[in-house]
Amino acid sequence: NPVTAIKDVQALPKVKAKVKHHKAMHWEEVPASYADLRTRNAMAAKALMFTCLTGSRTSEVLDLRWEEINFDAQIWNCPDLRMKTGEEHRVPLTDEMLAVIEPLQAMQSDYVFEGQKRHKPLSNMSMMMLLRRMQVEGVTVQGFLSTFRDWASEVANASREIAEKSLAHTVGSDVERAYARSDLLDKQRVLMERWSSFVAGSHREAIKLNDNHLS
Repeated sequence: NPVTAIKDVQALPKVKAKVKHHKAMHWEEVPASYADLRTRNAMAAKALMFTCLTGSRTSEVLDLRWEEINFDAQIWNCPDLRMKTGEEHRVPLTDEMLAVIEPLQAMQSDYVFEGQKRHKPLSNMSMMMLLRRMQVEGVTVQGFLSTFRDWASEVANASREIAEKSLAHTVGSDVERAYARSDLLDKQRVLMERWSSFVAGSHREAIKLNDNHLS
């Protein structure tokens, strides 16, 4: 088969698929949208607030169970099975993040963000539909990861390594990762504290935090 022969010798140039980016909100618009979410009692609003604050993916947030939260250490341990990288991810929880989820404990559900059915998570379209009701056009839930990443670079001047680790992205080559085993949790916490302060409207307070901790 001549087609098979051509493939075997790799005579044809490889065509790389164009990366499709999720439509994201500009970081300057986030505080106003977050303030709007604060006025809403819907579970989807709570989930979207937490998603925005933590820079997490939709599935990671919607499948969040209470046993993953360590309130004493203020850490969310997202298991490897739910992570795109296949590795457990530790998310430092800020006071603002805890303020979103702590009241939900009263529901005594298996899931932090319970949907219409008892002990079942929200629908994966719930947050997107909420954005539409808020008349936020041209933005996806997944796009908040890009929003956070832009803010981390343009405003917080965070190093690439800390910003990427905060989003649970793979950083460096296999060799580099073999030696760099730390997830830099303390530096991630400083960055997430700044992000939470900015998103929640405490912009001046966020600016006062020491940039040196993020480089």
